[in-house]
Amino acid sequence: MHYRVWSRYAKKLSDLAKPENIDMAVQCLNELITNALHHVPDVLTYLSRLKNQSVFNFCAIPQVMAIATLAACYNNKQVFRGVVKIRKGQAVTLMMDATNIQAVKAIMYQYVEEIYQKIPSTDPSSNKTQQVIASIRAMSLPGGPMASRHHYSPIYLSCAMLLAALSWQYLSTISKATEEYVQAGEN
Repeated sequence: MHYRVWSRYAKKLSDLAKPENIDMAVQCLNELITNALHHVPDVLTYLSRLKNQSVFNFCAIPQVMAIATLAACYNNKQVFRGVVKIRKGQAVTLMMDATNIQAVKAIMYQYVEEIYQKIPSTDPSSNKTQQVIASIRAMSLPGGPMASRHHYSPIYLSCAMLLAALSWQYLSTISKATEEYVQAGEN
């Protein structure tokens, strides 16, 4: 049976945008995030079966970004007031660290723990959230119920990511300095 989660929290979807309905909107958000967390065990199983390092990185990086974003959004009223994002430095760290299954499992564990700490006891989906987090925890522990693979990232991958981060920082600084120089010349 297909259903819309939001319909349990409001008569119309637009009702969730109203400030007076913020608590219901957050409960709806929490249930949607809980539903997304149900896919994490399958993600970990899939990633554990990848043997090509480039393919692994291509698949793992969006997954660790997603879990970090879910953790930032869970039980967060700011989602309905503005943009909620992970920091650029955090994104770079995730990209550099997500190079093998053990590292990805550790990242997943870290962020589901963050979500677990924010579960309100009054939330209608709190039991489901706790259950799915228990499942993810079990898979994320070293020696958890999943075929493990020991595959280490080539050093050039780490160097390339560091170079990309430093280049971005350098270009941002140069761009800002140029803009300030042009503005100073106009005055």
